[in-house]
Amino acid sequence: MPKITMYSTGVCPYCQMAERLLKSKGVTEIDKVRIDLDPVKRDEMMEKTGRRTVPQIYIGDKHVGGFDDLSALDKAGGLVPLLAA
Repeated sequence: MPKITMYSTGVCPYCQMAERLLKSKGVTEIDKVRIDLDPVKRDEMMEKTGRRTVPQIYIGDKHVGGFDDLSALDKAGGLVPLLAA
């Protein structure tokens, strides 16, 4: 399973929903980058993704986007193959 990285904050309901969705697909480990605790990581996230909102999710090197993007990818049947890669 590829490494999952999620830029998040401590009080983000969408981050929690994304984590629940990933865990329901068998993901056991998510590398969480807390941008509320580290402003340098917030800047890094905005540079890499061009977005300001959390979560921002990477599966391996692929930027999936936020929770809505992750959910849409799952509904389209693309999440499980990506996790299996």
